[in-house]
Amino acid sequence: MIGRIDTMEILIQIRKIVRSINIESKKIEKEYGVSIPQVLCLHYLRDSKNFQAGQGEIRRFLNLNPSTTSGIINRLEAKGLIARLPKSGDKRVVTIALTSKGDQLMEGMPALLHEQLSEKLNKLDDLTTSRVQESLELLVNLLGISQLEAFDLHAEEPRSISR
Repeated sequence: MIGRIDTMEILIQIRKIVRSINIESKKIEKEYGVSIPQVLCLHYLRDSKNFQAGQGEIRRFLNLNPSTTSGIINRLEAKGLIARLPKSGDKRVVTIALTSKGDQLMEGMPALLHEQLSEKLNKLDDLTTSRVQESLELLVNLLGISQLEAFDLHAEEPRSISR
């Protein structure tokens, strides 16, 4: 019986984490008009040299496929938060740049849960951090979701999950 209680407690803790992420995502979307993956893209550009990056760099940072990344960039561009700048001499190559409107949005944005968590994880000793990482990797492997993209399905690509 003790094993069942421990298992249920683990599931409850995971549900709390998932719920807090969903609540944050809905709050950011409602108050700022952008999804969490869009915010991460804006953060990346804000931290990049000259506030610019290539789409491939953004895709690798977000750990998403090219079509999902394109969708995020298209939506941000439509909102005027980023701009596509053609490379001189080769119009096929574009650089994604943060606009002043995008920078202003980021200026007023509160620290996201993952940023708060990152700060706290950085304060832990290496052994504890390693244990957290190993435990999460174990959960991901047990669930068979290691190949799943790390983005908010509700906010970005609800169509892609249809079965």
